[in-house]
Amino acid sequence: MKQDILLVDGYNIIGAWPDLVRLKNDNLANARDRLIEKMAEYQAHTGWRIIVIFDAHLMPGVEKKDRKYRVEVVFTRENETADERIEKMVSELSGRRVQIHVATSDLTEQWVIFAQGALRLSARELEIEMKEIDKAIAKRVKIIQEQRPFSKIQLTDDVAEIFEKWRRGMK
Repeated sequence: MKQDILLVDGYNIIGAWPDLVRLKNDNLANARDRLIEKMAEYQAHTGWRIIVIFDAHLMPGVEKKDRKYRVEVVFTRENETADERIEKMVSELSGRRVQIHVATSDLTEQWVIFAQGALRLSARELEIEMKEIDKAIAKRVKIIQEQRPFSKIQLTDDVAEIFEKWRRGMK
């Protein structure tokens, strides 16, 4: 069975999605958190392993790894860019049973990772996929809500119709 892994260039995506740009202008941490939440939805829908990589230059220090929801989050170490880390990860994670996808709109990065056998996903393509996933989730929620019984007690349609008539004052 093939495993799909999506490596996300965090700040590149934040800089490309209009709703995240607005958040970033107010509070960068909120934009990062929102991207991670979106990637958790993507992970839940696709089943892929998701790793979001953020550059150290906006959060200097030693490398930091975290896990939020089912998304792995990596802050590169100081003087290492997200692009460098992504290239390293593509090389480390590649295998016969692994398909790596990289979400970035950095053209140079796309060529480098493509040469290593990974597939690219532009920020725009990922945003379109996320909108489709959001629609699918909303549709699923609506179906579940419509199928939910009005009462905690399961009633046959005949009995429910009688109760509805009583509620309306009909006999």
